[in-house]
Amino acid sequence: MARVVVDVVLKPEILDPQGQAIVGALTRLGITGINDVRQGKHFELEVDDELDDSTVTRLADTLLANPVIENFAIRRDPA
Repeated sequence: MARVVVDVVLKPEILDPQGQAIVGALTRLGITGINDVRQGKHFELEVDDELDDSTVTRLADTLLANPVIENFAIRRDPA
């Protein structure tokens, strides 16, 4: 078994109201130096070692992310 991690975030040109709310809260808490926050989704998949990268990409592109408004990054974690 292998572990595959897929992180999904909104594309930079898409407004991220939750990220903006976090930046506002940080300011109210007196935390400075953070200029932008982008929130997203994090998926951890346990897959067979034989599952190829193109299948994982297809899975992420069709099920985990909306490619119109989101980008995704895939990485395989060592066992």
